[in-house]
This record gives sequence, C-alpha cells and structure tokens, in this order.
Amino acid sequence: MRVVAKFGGTSLGNGDRVNRAADSITAAVEAGHEVGVVASAMGSTTDFLLDEIQYDADEADRAEIVSMGERTSVRMLKGALSARGVNATFLEPGTEEWPVITDEHGEVDVEETRRRGKALADRMASENLVPVITGFLAQDHAGNVTTLGRGGSDTTAVMMGKYMDADEVVIVTDVEGVMTGDPRVVEGARNVGEITVDELRNLSFRGAEVVAPSALTYKDADMDVRVVHYQHGDLMTGGTSIEGEFENLIDLQEDKLCCITIAGRAIRNRPGILAELSSALAEEDINIDAVSSGMDSITFYLKSGVSETAETVLHEGVIDSETLSSVTVDDPYAVIRVTGGELQTEPGIVDSIVSPLADERINVHDVITSATSVAVFVDWEDGEQALGLIQGVFDD
Repeated sequence: MRVVAKFGGTSLGNGDRVNRAADSITAAVEAGHEVGVVASAMGSTTDFLLDEIQYDADEADRAEIVSMGERTSVRMLKGALSARGVNATFLEPGTEEWPVITDEHGEVDVEETRRRGKALADRMASENLVPVITGFLAQDHAGNVTTLGRGGSDTTAVMMGKYMDADEVVIVTDVEGVMTGDPRVVEGARNVGEITVDELRNLSFRGAEVVAPSALTYKDADMDVRVVHYQHGDLMTGGTSIEGEFENLIDLQEDKLCCITIAGRAIRNRPGILAELSSALAEEDINIDAVSSGMDSITFYLKSGVSETAETVLHEGVIDSETLSSVTVDDPYAVIRVTGGELQTEPGIVDSIVSPLADERINVHDVITSATSVAVFVDWEDGEQALGLIQGVFDD
C-alpha cells in the first residue's frame, strides 16, 4: 500500500514529537508499506518568521524566509528516520527531484508536477525510499521558491497523493479527526468515523481547522484521505475517513418552486423565529428547499404544490406573533444550482454567473451561496435560458 503522510506543525512541535512521527513512519515501512512524507514547519515557526519580517520584503524574499521552517522540519525528520535504519531522503525546492512546480502565474503546473510525482513514486517502489517533502513550498520553472498559500502543507500532501498514485493520504494533526463539535466548547464531542468531502469543505470554509479546503480539490474517489491525531501513533488505522470527491454540476431543478416571504419588524433580533416557522412547516410534512433572510423578512422556497398549505400554516404564525406582520406567496420559480469544489477559491464567481443573465434581461430574484454551491432563483419561464447561459460561463 502506498501512503502519503502529512505531519502538521503541532505533530512536529518538539523532539519527542519528531521521534513519535518517525516511529509511526518506521512501523508502516516495516509492515511493507511505501510511505511518502510531507512535513510542515515545526510548531509555530512560520508565524514567528512572518512576524519578524519588520521591513518591506518583496514576495521572493518573503518566500525564501518562511521556507526555513519546512526546510528545518524535513531535515529533522529525515535524520530521525535514518537513525532508525529507514532509507530516507529530504526534498526541498532546489533539489533535483523536487516535485511541486508552479507556472509564471503562481499556479501549479499540473503536467510537470504529475510527471515529477510519478518519477518520485517509481523511485519509492524501486529503492524502498521514504521521501520527506517540504509542505507549503513550491518552485517555479526559473528555480525561485514559491508557496501554495494558507493550508499549503495539506495541499502538498493530497496533491502528491494524487500524482504519486497513492492509495491513501493520512493527515496527522492535533485533533482526533473530525469531531461532532469543538471539544473546547461543547461537552460530549466525539469523533466522526466518516464524512464526505463536500461536508468537510463546507465546515472548513466556515472555520473548522481540520483539512485545508484547497487540499480537498485534489482528492479523487480512488484515493482515501484520513485524519488522525499525532498521539495515535499508527498511520494505518483510526481517525476520520473523508469519502468521495467533488463533482462539478450545473443543474436546473425539475420542480417548480414557490416563494413564501414573511415580513416582520426586526426579525433578525427575534431569537428562535426561524425555528418556529420551520417547525410549523415540518409538522405539515412540508420540505424546505432553501431559505434566505433579510433585515426584516424570511423567505422560504418550497415546491409549488404546497404553497396554499404553507401559506395557511405560516399565516397562523403571523397572527399569533407580535413581531411578524404579513406573509405573501409568489410562484412559479426555477432554481439553477452550480456545484463545484473550487467555487470559494474563485474571486468574482457569483458575478460571473449572474452577469450573463442581466445581459439578457433575466431578473434574478435571489442568490444563495454555500462553500460548494451557488443557487440562482429566476422566474420559471426563464429557467431553461438561464441554465444555458450559466453553462456557457463554465464552458468558456
């Protein structure tokens, strides 16, 4: 089994933890697995180096300076592996076999990086070699050091796993995989054994520090990704398994939707109002397709066939409330959903989606976004044309 193991800064935070990491790698090698390693800077080295740049450093100098954390880590880990009799080597920008190459725009050169990753994998297999690769760093075609941005070590690991045809990528970090909640805040938080890549990406973009969102774009269905705690000590078991891969899809929902809007004074300051309205719909077995809110209103998108029942139910809530003033229904609406793993990393993506609709005088009634999707609501009769226009954006 070929594994790429990424060790985060906390898991290499001191000599004892470097030894623990080396022990886990050695155990996997002795069990017959091929292991590639990606190492972050030890502890908070990168943050320390950035804080100490007290002058106007250009991008090239800044990249060289911050690279020192990862360069130190790979040397420490390689030394610990060699002391255990493991055939290990460290790779950093500037070494002949360095795999992560970027183009003139700072983007990963996929073709060259894939070629180098395959060559490195072949050497792992033929020499029983454990390469220890600096995370976060890259190199352009001119030999200059570049970086992969925030969470770059995670990105290095999953990218290398993909291009080295690994069976699994193991992210070794300071959390027990993905938890049901933040154990520092909520009692009874427990490990989630499995989670989909879409679920985790949504959590990651909203503050969960488990795997960098940029890394997940490199995951495919044939490669497992698992998150384990550095104290676990076994690279091959435990933690949380991240399932599936991102699917890019542009879809026009077949069902006509109705739009029900409830207006009220300072709704945003009324705790529990959304729960009350949603619960009233749930009691009538009415599914909510989407929700949006404004300063003084909440809008539910539901299937058109339930509009009268839903209006009646919500009207009862308006009558009984001192906050709510009125409910209104409009239909039919169409919704086009754009789903993709890289939406949040593309500045201006919402504008690029809706601008062609404006050019064709199609009125956009609502746009609802998440980390992995954009939903655009238009009049039903404009749905097919809007779908074609949005598809054209991504075809281009």
